[in-house]
Amino acid sequence: MNSTNTIAAIDSKKPNTKQELIAANIKLLIEQLEAGHSDALTNYLTAMSRFHNYSFGNVLEIARQMPTATRVAGFWTWKNLGRNVKAGQKGIRILAPIVGVRRKKDEEAQKDITKQNERVLLGFRNAYVFDISQTDGVDLPEMREVSGDPGENLERLAAFVQGKGIQLVYNPNIAPALGMSYGGRIAILPGQSKAETFATLVHETAHELLHKAERRTATTKTVRETEAEAVAFVVGKAVGLVTGSASADYIHLYHGNASLLAESLEVIQQTAADILAALEPPVADEEDEPATEAELAEVAA
Repeated sequence: MNSTNTIAAIDSKKPNTKQELIAANIKLLIEQLEAGHSDALTNYLTAMSRFHNYSFGNVLEIARQMPTATRVAGFWTWKNLGRNVKAGQKGIRILAPIVGVRRKKDEEAQKDITKQNERVLLGFRNAYVFDISQTDGVDLPEMREVSGDPGENLERLAAFVQGKGIQLVYNPNIAPALGMSYGGRIAILPGQSKAETFATLVHETAHELLHKAERRTATTKTVRETEAEAVAFVVGKAVGLVTGSASADYIHLYHGNASLLAESLEVIQQTAADILAALEPPVADEEDEPATEAELAEVAA
């Protein structure tokens, strides 16, 4: 089955669980990679940089259905932002959580009056979002672009690292390496540009978060380096740095092993999302408002 037929099969079957969603997209991605389309994985990683508030499965869905998407929201969210979905536009299908309220028993509620009920995940349902290119209306504020300068993100990243109890030092003796991760300590080569320093620090932070625990023993050096570089690619893209195509080496992630590719992509997405969350300014950007999956639960299918 070629990639076009696989896409049609995914759309016709419409996976209804997160596991089915991820499996179908990973299968399609491997077919594309084996056919020599290494840019397919770059598209997925770029989607991670744009939609880091979304779950792993929904990032894959958005990247598969519209690789060029830059900002998505539901029909009514666009309405509230002063924009309308153009007639005839096809929505991007995702899975939205169904959240309910579980009432506590009277005796439990009396123990803590501040927590009378609790929100619980009941399941998932189909929901549809639209890219900004599918809408017309008032101009929206431009997303932050730093044009090769990480700006305050470098200081925020350093604070995030130190907040994790990781020592950060600048050491010329590590040359020719740009950075080193020692497990609880990161060394950065001084004299790099701010953009290079930021990318290096993201790379070494990814090693600290991903590869200094039990999982390290289950991965090869190639996979570890590729995952760290992929996290740097995703975060760099998200803050506006020029990162290059960064596609050729990602094929080494899987060597035909679907479960390995799925695991690697998921930890890349989760780690990049954790770092990007730490880089958010104290007041949340308007861009983040329509991108939360809690809101997607209310999007009309």
